[in-house]
Amino acid sequence: MDKILIVVTNNSRLGEKGKKTGLWLRELTDFYHEVKDRYAVDIVSTAPDRVPIDPRSLIAAVTHKQTREYYMDDDFMVQLKKPLVPEQVNAEDYAAIYFTGGHGTMMDFPDNEELQKLTRDIYEQGGYVSAVCHGPSGLQNVRLSNSRLLISGHVITGFSDMEEKSLGMFRHIPFSLEQVLKERGGLYKKASVPMAPCTVVSGRLVTGQNPASASGVAKKLLAQLETIRQV
Repeated sequence: MDKILIVVTNNSRLGEKGKKTGLWLRELTDFYHEVKDRYAVDIVSTAPDRVPIDPRSLIAAVTHKQTREYYMDDDFMVQLKKPLVPEQVNAEDYAAIYFTGGHGTMMDFPDNEELQKLTRDIYEQGGYVSAVCHGPSGLQNVRLSNSRLLISGHVITGFSDMEEKSLGMFRHIPFSLEQVLKERGGLYKKASVPMAPCTVVSGRLVTGQNPASASGVAKKLLAQLETIRQV
């Protein structure tokens, strides 16, 4: 189990007006950059089609050197052109699963039963579950074998209502992620300043609030995985 499974959206439209969205690129590349030298990585999506990238997140492909290098790397980007789908991967191969963000996740993550099963199986075999920004939308409906919601009783974070409003996105989203995480029994935590990094470890659950938290999620996940290796 020396692999990490990264989950990305395959949805490119949000809300009734069909606002363009998709994967938030740095939430993939920042995390991948931290883990790639210590764990093999597979990328899985909700469909085998080319992964849409939120146009707003492509600004980083111009302004941020590390993001630009990955965006220009054909070997890396081919994983987004032809992503795996859940039925092609086996939970027992992975030490952890990581849900990237981007508003597209709010449309295709929450009710995907195959992703829910993968997440449950990885968690129940002793693995870690992690997510950033809107990625926790993929955790909100995951139930364990005893029917308990995975996030119930855990300290958890994700993109906040205040951050949605600051971006002018609140009117477009299908639900408030912050409120749903609370309704599912999560003990929601957020940074005192919107868009500031915030990462939380709660048992074998590691979450980050926003794009600035992706590297932090990776680093905290790696620290947790190393404790398992040393046992």
